[in-house]
Amino acid sequence: MANQELAKTDKKEAADKANKLDLNKFANETKEELAKVVWPSRQQLLSESAAVILMVILVATTISLVDKLFVWGAGKVF
Repeated sequence: MANQELAKTDKKEAADKANKLDLNKFANETKEELAKVVWPSRQQLLSESAAVILMVILVATTISLVDKLFVWGAGKVF
């Protein structure tokens, strides 16, 4: 009985140790991968963000106009 309890304690300690090592390994690998990332320049970030915002506005406006057209058409039919 005492051997079983000792074995459970050893397994728990081994699992805790493995989890700590996995977290350290994960953190180190994450740091290495982030060092490989090519971050955009400020100018590139601003111009691409502006392009995305303009496209969202354009698509939203188009959808709104098409919706209003269908509402007007449905009003004439029904």
